[in-house]
Amino acid sequence: MHALRTTGVSAMQLAIVSETTAIIFDKVEHNPLTVAGHVAWSVELNLNTNTVRALNPLSNTWCATGSFLGNGTLLNSGGNPVVITGALPTLSFNTRCLLYVPAISSPGQNGLQGIRLFTPCTNGNCDVFEDPARIHLTSNRWYPSSVRIEDGSVIIFGGSVGGGFINGASGNNPSYEFYPPKNINGNQGFNGVKIPSQFLVDTLNSNHYPILVYLPDGTIFVAANQQAMILNWRTNTETRLPGIPNGVRVSSPFSAGAVLLPLTPENSYTPEVMICGGSAVSDKVSPTTFTAQTPASAQCSRLVLTTAGIAAGWKVETMPQPRVMPELIQLPDMRILVVNGATSGVAGYGNVQNRVGQSNADNPAFTPVIYDPSAAVGSRFSSVGIPASTIPRMYHSTASLTPNGTVILAGSNPNDDVTTTKYATEYRLEFYSPPYLSQPRPTYTGLPATVNYNVKFNLTVQLPTGVSSVTAVIIDLGFATHGVHMDQRLVKLVSTLSADRRTLTVTGPPSAKHYPPGPAFLYVVTSAGVPSFGHKTVIGTGASPPVNLGAIAK
Repeated sequence: MHALRTTGVSAMQLAIVSETTAIIFDKVEHNPLTVAGHVAWSVELNLNTNTVRALNPLSNTWCATGSFLGNGTLLNSGGNPVVITGALPTLSFNTRCLLYVPAISSPGQNGLQGIRLFTPCTNGNCDVFEDPARIHLTSNRWYPSSVRIEDGSVIIFGGSVGGGFINGASGNNPSYEFYPPKNINGNQGFNGVKIPSQFLVDTLNSNHYPILVYLPDGTIFVAANQQAMILNWRTNTETRLPGIPNGVRVSSPFSAGAVLLPLTPENSYTPEVMICGGSAVSDKVSPTTFTAQTPASAQCSRLVLTTAGIAAGWKVETMPQPRVMPELIQLPDMRILVVNGATSGVAGYGNVQNRVGQSNADNPAFTPVIYDPSAAVGSRFSSVGIPASTIPRMYHSTASLTPNGTVILAGSNPNDDVTTTKYATEYRLEFYSPPYLSQPRPTYTGLPATVNYNVKFNLTVQLPTGVSSVTAVIIDLGFATHGVHMDQRLVKLVSTLSADRRTLTVTGPPSAKHYPPGPAFLYVVTSAGVPSFGHKTVIGTGASPPVNLGAIAK
């Protein structure tokens, strides 16, 4: 684990956008980096040089969501009004130190209905595109989630119409919408407008940032508060699932981490979700009734999403330590890395008793844990040989797998503006190197720019001495914020290694339901779990999602 120079804005939201770059969004606050004469709240991070280039969105991205469209463009949606003023002192960005300079005005439009588009580039000239007067959500969304579906478009789900520690009936936005807009439920009167969700009414109060997973049958798994369901977005039908065991709440401000376990030919691409952490405190009482020392949950629950699996119910395990706001990162060796978060308190700031600084949580979870879903029950969690961080990663922190197989840890800011109090606004990056990076790694060339479904292609591979077996996996690295990883998934591809061990013939994923069209990073992985560098491709044809002009006009 090693820390590097600062990012200039705090990483509330993080997504890998190319083999060499990531994008970071923060809220509008008095960050040290500036752009166009005002404070910056978004950057492009170069993963090789660990330098940043300021980006210039128009609206406040505070507590927005993000998903990639089928053509590879990142959609960032929702947000909040700007709550700071230019009268406060700001900071000037320097790679060696932070220096106070005269105030710089803070810009930013109201982001509650924000639609922001970012298409990755290689020349350093791309920026966030916004046209609020013409392109915006149907209604205000603060703390929504999103998921890419099989035609490459995105569903934006839930949230509040305005800010607050926890959702409630007066602020709830119990609906979802499509980008680009659709007429899929037009016969119900929802042509191009938001579509109601009873689940988002029933899961009040703590249903911010619900957990969404696209399933191989074309439906969506949804979990919020203590409940779960399957959403058929074509018919707007909700099918309830067994509730989260033992009264644990799993969505903000009692945030758990979640992951879709690997979809493989060996398991017939059977979907199984795992949700870890959260809190069992009540969401019907004032937050002043609990403190930053209120214990988090150590529960991990798995549910197989088949008829038999649902009937069998959730299978419960226990993490080595409790966590609220954990991040569950899918590694290319099929294992899951659990990082970040705290062992007590809840998400947010400025609400509970006995806060630490402004933080509603305390006791950072410094040591990562690796979870092996294929190991025997009771031996799946391990922290042996894993270095602990020294940087608290609390509320508004993020993490992501990178193309080279490391895991980037960034952000943490349980504060209303930039501060240096305990659990300060955090700009330092860390990179965690899983144990597989200490082993000789395979390499490959020949990945097409696009990989269509069930289409075969050949990779030229170079394998370490003694390696005679490899597989190919594609990973959607997702969009991370508030412990939720939109669209993260691993699909193992059918592949055959030639007799001379120089050519790997790979078949694209079975369908757009197994891996919705969009960006993917392909890793060649040895039988010992050692991955290659993950080169980027686009699954599908790379085409833009379908556009319905009638729905847009609504």
